[in-house]
Amino acid sequence: MTVKNAMVYMNKQFVLQDFSFPKGVTISNFNNIVVLPAFCDVHVHLREPGFSYKETIFAGSRASAHGGYTDVLTMPNLNPVPDSEENLEKQLEIIKRDAVINVHPYASITIGQKGEELTDFEKLSHAIAFSDDGRGVQSEELMRQAMVNAKTLGKMIVAHCEENSLLRGGYIHDGEYAKMHGHRGICSESEWVPIERDLRLAKETGCKYHVCHISTKESVELIRKAKADGVDVTCETAPHYLVFNDMDLKEEGRFKMNPPIRSEADRLALIEGIKDGTIDMIATDHAPHSAEEKSKGLEKSAFGVVGIETAFQVMYTHLVKTGIITLEKLVEIMAINPRERFGLKQSGITVWDLDKEITVNPDSFLSLGKATPFENMKLYGECLLTEFNGKVVYCKE
Repeated sequence: MTVKNAMVYMNKQFVLQDFSFPKGVTISNFNNIVVLPAFCDVHVHLREPGFSYKETIFAGSRASAHGGYTDVLTMPNLNPVPDSEENLEKQLEIIKRDAVINVHPYASITIGQKGEELTDFEKLSHAIAFSDDGRGVQSEELMRQAMVNAKTLGKMIVAHCEENSLLRGGYIHDGEYAKMHGHRGICSESEWVPIERDLRLAKETGCKYHVCHISTKESVELIRKAKADGVDVTCETAPHYLVFNDMDLKEEGRFKMNPPIRSEADRLALIEGIKDGTIDMIATDHAPHSAEEKSKGLEKSAFGVVGIETAFQVMYTHLVKTGIITLEKLVEIMAINPRERFGLKQSGITVWDLDKEITVNPDSFLSLGKATPFENMKLYGECLLTEFNGKVVYCKE
């Protein structure tokens, strides 16, 4: 089955070219076909080992393929934490057995992610990088030594930046919505203060440093200045921070994540960061939980939402179709930049019908997690096929 004059992304631009679907694949009822390099998400939670009732590597990797991804980097807040060769190997065994795409695990920065003692970086150097995501490293001395160790091995520190002393029991952004509805807020300082510290340490040590899920205007400006100053830093944000502000919140667990959705000023600053290259990539922070864990409202639900099956449609609809960025730019921040930063090779293609309008229905997700702030939103784009290393790993039925 061949499509004449499909838009195919090659050498950082689109060209019109005939495209043949793999042998045996027949897809009907499509319009505006584009063939893209498969995406890479540097920040997902696949929950296994330890929390397979939330997600499994099998389900999460299939969900990733459904979203157009063939490389995902999975965070270490697991049981056991990948803080030793033995524990990392347990995760790698499941990946080898069950993953349908490339799954690259992080090793933790500290033992048990407790922020008290560094892991043996050398013995864990086959991990993609080091992160304590889900928790911020509170000790400056410990973070400095972690950066020194990572620099020695040519590895990256990937930081969840959160100052515990500034959280004060908050669970949504400390903004207008929190004041109106009597919620405890998480201040912006809890994010940007540790980023400021880490950027200073990264400059001092020369370590490669990546900042997870930035959400505040101050974070954007600090990273912009650090890049101009020659610091080896990259960062990510997530689709929900670029689409919503805190006045869009509803009293539902599907709007609760960490960091929280922040103000309109923050959202606009993040968009400017995307446009000028301060923000290098889109990551989903795909964080599945059980229905029960997400059914307790904003205050008591678990932090985290799913997003890997909707990320491209959300960004295409809200950034590309609105003229904020080009489709080429979106491919750059979802497929090219993540791999270049983390030293990964391109591993597949994903084929989309850009004219197809869909309504987000969590029941159609392949992920075990269903809590998404985009539920019932109308978006453009349908994944027709994802191919990984020459093998079809997702195909529209």
